[in-house]
Amino acid sequence: MQESEYYSLAALEDTHWWYAGMSAIAAEWLSHLSVTPDAASSPRLLDAGCGTGGALRWLAHYGRPFGFDQHPVALQLAGDKGFSRLVRADGRALPFAAESFSILTSFDVLYQMEVAEGQAVLHEFARVLQPGGWLLLRLPAHNWLRGAHDTAVQTRHRYTCREVRDGLIAAGLKPVRITYANALLFLPAVLWRLTQRCVGARAASDVRPTPHSLNAALKAVLSVERVWLRYFNFPVGLSVLALARKEIQ
Repeated sequence: MQESEYYSLAALEDTHWWYAGMSAIAAEWLSHLSVTPDAASSPRLLDAGCGTGGALRWLAHYGRPFGFDQHPVALQLAGDKGFSRLVRADGRALPFAAESFSILTSFDVLYQMEVAEGQAVLHEFARVLQPGGWLLLRLPAHNWLRGAHDTAVQTRHRYTCREVRDGLIAAGLKPVRITYANALLFLPAVLWRLTQRCVGARAASDVRPTPHSLNAALKAVLSVERVWLRYFNFPVGLSVLALARKEIQ
């Protein structure tokens, strides 16, 4: 991802409708998880590809969060927000001992890698998870939905639920729940992407300030999804949300 994107992310991720809404969905999923007894008092969490630290703040409600990222600017900006348990690392070779974490989260990270590289990272996730530990994974959905934003943020691949399921199983993790998310805005997004293709829109990130009223309305849409996802899955959406567990042998 280009360096300028990290500055935009740091400025917007606490208030932007997409980040706030999707984080609320992820936080609700985490709130229902059980962890291994020896870590129940204060489980160690790892946010893989923590970026500028947006998720680390709310992850602190569930244990002691650690974060890693490959980009030094991302880590600098996360450090500026007061986070200290940070390390610069490549996801394919994590500098953590096996079975170090009870919960691992990865939000929109693997899509910037080739599929084979992403699979190698999933194997590393499985290695550092404790038996009985959880992985919460979010990725952009459907490669045919690639648009100007994907070009700007250097997307390598957008995923389907089946691809995510197959990747988790290949890494030795047990898929517990996989669904599409950001579904209510799926049709408008498809129309927008098709329009961009027709007019030959230049590469431009979707991470930008949103007018207050529109931001509030879109955040409300994701709040509706959060309630829906308590009980049901979506058959289609702009993101894939997956929960997997490392089985106890």
